[in-house]
Amino acid sequence: MAAVPQDRSALPAPAPIHQLHHYAYRARDAEETRHFYEDILGLPLYHIIQSDHVPSTGEYCPYTHFFFRLQDGSFIAFFDLGDDQACEPSPNTPKWVNHISFRVDSIQALQDMKARLEAHGVEVLGVTDHHIFHSIYFFDPNGVRLELTAQLADEFQMLQESRTAHARLREWTARKEQWRQERAAGKGDAPLKPQQNDRPELVKR
Repeated sequence: MAAVPQDRSALPAPAPIHQLHHYAYRARDAEETRHFYEDILGLPLYHIIQSDHVPSTGEYCPYTHFFFRLQDGSFIAFFDLGDDQACEPSPNTPKWVNHISFRVDSIQALQDMKARLEAHGVEVLGVTDHHIFHSIYFFDPNGVRLELTAQLADEFQMLQESRTAHARLREWTARKEQWRQERAAGKGDAPLKPQQNDRPELVKR
């Protein structure tokens, strides 16, 4: 383990992180996954790595690691471990929480992809209005929840949003610390609710 400098002011500045390189999941079957991402979603299969040992840990685990390329040069990638097993869902997390979202150019593109997915037998939720973007949701053959998003807000609006993000998170953190103290004192175990509701129209459903 590398030594941590005692004087943090001597640390180098964070390196610029330009974009996502890849996000990796476990795949039940490589060809099933290729068909979904390449033939249906249109992401080309671009790179494959195969080995029987894991480079980072050295452990024995045969795998085929394969990558699909997005328009910006980033990738979504998968590991087929040769055992016909897919990822199991997290037992303490709702299915809608863990997901990855890909951006498309327009609302029309979103609607076109919805029609394409449904024609291939894929169940699609949406189009969902998130105010600053619209989305559709669906699962890949491995149980990975995916989202396609058409951005509506421009860069100026997103910049305005960014100016309140830290303050809102600080408010949440302060309230969460108070919630933890009350919970430790046995004053209730209900989940913490946010200080404001950005989707009040959903409460009326």
